[in-house]
Amino acid sequence: MFIQTESTPNPATLKFLPGQTVLEMGTADFPTADAAGSSPLAQRIFAVSGVTGVFFGNDFVTVTKADTVEWDHIKPAILGAVMEHFQSGQPVISEGGEQASGHAEHTGEDGEIVNQIKELLDSRVRPAVAQDGGDITFHGFDRGVVYLHMQGACAGCPSSTLTLKMGIENLLRHYIPEVTEVRPVAV
Repeated sequence: MFIQTESTPNPATLKFLPGQTVLEMGTADFPTADAAGSSPLAQRIFAVSGVTGVFFGNDFVTVTKADTVEWDHIKPAILGAVMEHFQSGQPVISEGGEQASGHAEHTGEDGEIVNQIKELLDSRVRPAVAQDGGDITFHGFDRGVVYLHMQGACAGCPSSTLTLKMGIENLLRHYIPEVTEVRPVAV
């Protein structure tokens, strides 16, 4: 098994490509080791000292490290954990384990606007941020303000504010006049 790695715009996050499907559908975010209970793969990765976050996409795993450790010191152990997991035959997420499907549900009078927001995020934004090892999902809409949840390499990325304000906010405001602002949320 050959696992490729790619840097991301977030220097604390590295993207691992195992050359096979990680998740059939959706994404899974494990911002802490305590959150990794449903995933044997995430548990193996968190066992590496210095790992602070794990995120799964369709064909990649992104790992976030603490500022106090260097990639040169922990990357070989992470590669070993990923390889060992895929060779073990265990599932990425255990039966009944939680897996994010993406966007939050929205009930209310703005249903049509929210559907347009989600469609633009799915068609224009999410494929681009997946290339960088992350995901951005809809969290809410209130009085013109869109709330988005940043995951994987996007969470804590130095350029995430610029991405939100200059990229996503401008895109949404262009296509949906009711949108006035985009803000990040921490979940």
